[in-house]
Amino acid sequence: MDDVRRYAAEFLGTLLLVFVGVGSAVAARVDGGVVVVALAFGFVMLAMVYTIGPLSGSHVNPAVTLGVLLSGKISPSGAIAYWIAQFAGATVASAVIWGLVRWGDVVDQTGVLGSNGYGKHINGVGAAVLETILTFLFVLVVLVVTSRAEHAAFAGLAIGLTLAAAHLVAVTLTGTSVNPARSFGPALFEGGTALRQLWLFIVFPLLGGVLAALVAPLIVKRNPRYRGEPEEPASKPPRRPRSGPEPA
Repeated sequence: MDDVRRYAAEFLGTLLLVFVGVGSAVAARVDGGVVVVALAFGFVMLAMVYTIGPLSGSHVNPAVTLGVLLSGKISPSGAIAYWIAQFAGATVASAVIWGLVRWGDVVDQTGVLGSNGYGKHINGVGAAVLETILTFLFVLVVLVVTSRAEHAAFAGLAIGLTLAAAHLVAVTLTGTSVNPARSFGPALFEGGTALRQLWLFIVFPLLGGVLAALVAPLIVKRNPRYRGEPEEPASKPPRRPRSGPEPA
């Protein structure tokens, strides 16, 4: 029963992330600008960490789940179930946005249903590098801050602000993916170029998640001198016994 609740939480969390984040791009990309879109993604991510984080960890992102899997904190079967829930949630959210544009008189200010893409302001190679680096940053922050129990109360703030920062960098270039599920849903309903370019926004965010999983242990294992703990004294070689009297 607990497993079902966790999967349902990932479905709901991803649905809300995509609906609010992508919805802000569709409805306010031109009127509100990049900052509005970035804050929408960041704020809803922050809210999900505190809302469903205690239940599922609030991955709501296949790249995060891959990083957690490689860190040994979720089973392969659990990761697969999370991925199914995440892609399903993103698909439902995108269907609602598509319906609002088609039948709800909502003007799509992105022109592509908020889908990710390249070719206008950045080429494919640049998009691959950008998505890898930004996803690496995001997943690294998630893995590190959630591994430090003493800072648990601030984990959501760090994660939400990092996602907002990633969007500030890349909204005008690729639309900012850093999340394969977020890219999948809108591309599925937009079709055309968005669907043809979708592979890049699945492969390279996942690559960023893998790199983050490799680097995170190096950061989590901290040096005692930087956390106020005494360092282990260096062992000294035993003194040789003297055969004669001590020098005066």
